Amino acid sequence: MNTADIPETLPHHKRKSIERVRTVSRLLDEAFRIPGTQFRVGLDPILGLLPVGGDLASALISLYVAFEGYRMDVPRHVLARMLANVAIDTFAGSVPVLGSIFDAAWKANRKNRSLLERHVERY
Repeated sequence: MNTADIPETLPHHKRKSIERVRTVSRLLDEAFRIPGTQFRVGLDPILGLLPVGGDLASALISLYVAFEGYRMDVPRHVLARMLANVAIDTFAGSVPVLGSIFDAAWKANRKNRSLLERHVERY
């Protein structure tokens, strides 16, 4: 979904919300392509390399995506899945070194963006 594929019938504030979620999720999960591959990583695994504070900062930013879902009135089960994705990302990502590898593969923010966009497409 790019900006053009956000439904025109969606209120302006919800369109802007989706744009912000896309920006944050791209920054955290897909900002950089690893040279010579098609694999992309974002700031999430990089922040995870910083002891304690990096994972906490990443979790707080990831919670923003879930908060936007809450503001857009996603169903509780969708919000619960979004929060579970953040929790898995945070706790598994807190393991030194291996956690950053997990963060690079798990991409909780991309998953949450997808959940939010599917919700918007249905309603």
